Amino acid sequence: MSKQVTLSNNEINYILSPQAIRDSSKKVFDMTVAGDGYFIFNADKMQPTVNYVLDVIRKNYPDLKIPFHSRWGHFRVGNNDRSKQFETTTDKLELARIKLDLVITSVLLDAGAGATWKYFEESSGKHFNRSEGLGVASLYMFKSGIMSSDKKSWKADSAGLLEVTAADLEKHFQVTAENPLVGVQGRVQLLNNLGRACGRNPVFKKGNRPGNIIDHLIEKHGNKIPATAVLRAVLDGLGEIWPGRISAGDVNLGDVWQHSKLNLVPIHKLSQWMTYSLLEPIMEAGYEVDGVEGLTGLAEYRNGGLLIDSGLLTMKDQANMAKAWTPDSDLIIEWRSLTVYLLDQIGAEIQKSLNKSPQDFPLAKILEGGTWWAGRFIAQEKRAGGNPPLNIQSDGTVF
Repeated sequence: MSKQVTLSNNEINYILSPQAIRDSSKKVFDMTVAGDGYFIFNADKMQPTVNYVLDVIRKNYPDLKIPFHSRWGHFRVGNNDRSKQFETTTDKLELARIKLDLVITSVLLDAGAGATWKYFEESSGKHFNRSEGLGVASLYMFKSGIMSSDKKSWKADSAGLLEVTAADLEKHFQVTAENPLVGVQGRVQLLNNLGRACGRNPVFKKGNRPGNIIDHLIEKHGNKIPATAVLRAVLDGLGEIWPGRISAGDVNLGDVWQHSKLNLVPIHKLSQWMTYSLLEPIMEAGYEVDGVEGLTGLAEYRNGGLLIDSGLLTMKDQANMAKAWTPDSDLIIEWRSLTVYLLDQIGAEIQKSLNKSPQDFPLAKILEGGTWWAGRFIAQEKRAGGNPPLNIQSDGTVF
């Protein structure tokens, strides 16, 4: 059951904006520096952390030609661009809809695989785990037609999404007792909820397809679409799908949490990850997207894990490192907000070091080239299996 709060339309518009995310993350940082939070900020670790990320960027992308941090990179794991198989139409707008159907459903299936799950790709004979495995598995699930009402088309629509079951997901993601996937029911619930949203939300227009979000954006903004408008369309269109979240009237606020000292703290991680993942198909269809630098970093366990594993953040009470934490706990809210704030600081230092502007080298590229991979690499150095430093009780809808 979601919690109700009373907000004006202006307050709702604000809390669904990147500015609100940045403002609240600054409050959490100030609280931390004042000694009132769960974490300690160690300023002397900032430059070593920046240097570590820079080393990762130069290793991953020596030419600095970095794509946006998005789901598309996971579809290309193993130097195989699996998304190319969907390019069977010369209609650029319809191709964009197909790719948006794919990527929207895939992102909703992305939130953390657990340490042991893996996916076997028959065509390559390779196993993939974590985000890459989830990406590849979701692509083949989409290709099967199970998300479409006619079970044959490469698309997702309201009727098809409503029929997806946990058994379907377990089949397509190769889930067994020996190959467990965390949060199966939560992921299925998101797909079913997406089906309901597509059937009634004007963002998805005629056809009841997630990919129709591009038609909504073109109708509102023409050939030049602000990145923040893409985020708002995602928040408006998908807001109702998130289970058990805070609502203001009939508006589900999504990835917004009640902190005991700070009231509402917006983060919107999955919605921004979704937004970054929508940009490529929109631009491939011939539309300009500007202002990507206005979006924030992503508060998930690789970026947040980097901050802890590098020593930039330490826990006041080390006993908390061994406890299990839910996303609505003050500790996790603070960790995620600090991640957003410190990614901005790290990003600014990296832009300065590389002599790049925020417009030319936005956080979307720094995440892809550096911080996300740095978080994975340092976790592998610190712990067998590369698990995050905190024990998170995830339901498959946050991380």
